Amino acid sequence: MQTTYDLAVIGSGGAAFAAAIRATSLGRSVVMVERGTFGGTCVNTGCVPSKALIAAAEARHVAADASTRYPGISTMAGAVDMPDLIGGKQALVERLRTEKYVDIADHYGWRVARGEATFSGTPDAPLVRITDAAGGVEEITAQHYLIATGAQPWVPPIEGLAQAGYLTSTTAMELTEVPASLIVLGGGYVALEQAQLFARLGTKVTLLVRSRLTSKEEPEVSRALQEVFADEGIRVVRRAVPTRVTRDAPTGDVMVTADVSGAEQQFRAEQVLVALGRRPVTEGLGLTAVGVSTGATGQVAVTDRLQSTNPRIWAAGDVTGHPEFVYVAAAHGTLVVENAFAGADRPIDYTRLPRVTFTSPAIGAVGMTEKQVIAAGIPCDCRVLPLEYVPRALVNRDTRGFIKMVANAESGEILGITAVAKDAGELAAAGVHVIGRSITEVADAWAPYLTMAEGIRIVARAFTTDIRLLSCCA
Repeated sequence: MQTTYDLAVIGSGGAAFAAAIRATSLGRSVVMVERGTFGGTCVNTGCVPSKALIAAAEARHVAADASTRYPGISTMAGAVDMPDLIGGKQALVERLRTEKYVDIADHYGWRVARGEATFSGTPDAPLVRITDAAGGVEEITAQHYLIATGAQPWVPPIEGLAQAGYLTSTTAMELTEVPASLIVLGGGYVALEQAQLFARLGTKVTLLVRSRLTSKEEPEVSRALQEVFADEGIRVVRRAVPTRVTRDAPTGDVMVTADVSGAEQQFRAEQVLVALGRRPVTEGLGLTAVGVSTGATGQVAVTDRLQSTNPRIWAAGDVTGHPEFVYVAAAHGTLVVENAFAGADRPIDYTRLPRVTFTSPAIGAVGMTEKQVIAAGIPCDCRVLPLEYVPRALVNRDTRGFIKMVANAESGEILGITAVAKDAGELAAAGVHVIGRSITEVADAWAPYLTMAEGIRIVARAFTTDIRLLSCCA
């Protein structure tokens, strides 16, 4: 049996859905192939469940901390009912999977084929073989193909790790008991979010970091988050490279041996969580047979138009090795269809791409860092505004963090904004519309008093004014 479509999509996450929606709106026939849980990473094991649990842990933390922060307020935080917490998270996931994926696919009417997809044929005449759970095989051909298979947690070949057992960001969110202690390997956004999540649920957390926290962001971010984590009892061990993992049979504890600044140290906890990044899912797709090249980590090699080395096969989302955000994946999916079927010939542009880490306070950034500006040979000027000068932070009784603005020293053009603050994600979203404007323009713009976004105007004013000498809303 062989069926022909305009677009064949492998995967069912954000990139896949954006592509399928746009293609059907153009009157194109679409088939979507999915071998596992419908909806992709974001709704099932990524954004939605993790942020739901982070919000719950934040509520518990605020209850425990409110009496210290706010005079006259008396609160307390009880023990966590983990099965109930995980059950609530799962109920939300299942509702959103149905409403935003299953129902949407039904509404637009594209075909969903369940099974394992493998490319075969030749580079000039590619086709996809779908093998279902019963072993049945169907072959489909398409004018264009989209690989949108996403990424999965990467586990390094550390001696003894597989035998000792470990958690990933996926399995950690399925635990039915709060671990008494936890070692987290990694210093990126997943490691930070998971470390703080479990610490706020009552776990004693140790974070083993190869270099520094959020090593790709401004160095001020790392320093600010390390202070926050220290205040919350999270131990951060830097320059730590795990070399061996064992499980202590009498206690059941996991033992992690690490090289810490050249000296061997051991760390013990009930569980170890590996959060050392993700790798694209391309194994078993048969890409070589159809002339699709992959990179060092398995990512599909694409042009800035998201076309692979086979002109009829495209890739979108995490499988490309591009920034791992669901809104990037969705933009990719739409762009692929525009380029493949509408002749857009448009490249992907990350100039104003916002990025957020959902710690508390959160990390929000958009545009270039100071290091990137200097590396590009652009004359750099920047200001770092401590949150004690942002009125919203003062009334929140939480001045942990800062807002940093990076600009072209000659033209005054704003090139980047980074914040560690409550609602830093909203600051990053506002920054999307600030990048490319001049310092003077932003400093003179309207900003509502007692909003965190007002901090963007204040840091712009700091380039020409001593903000210590300003009144509240001057």
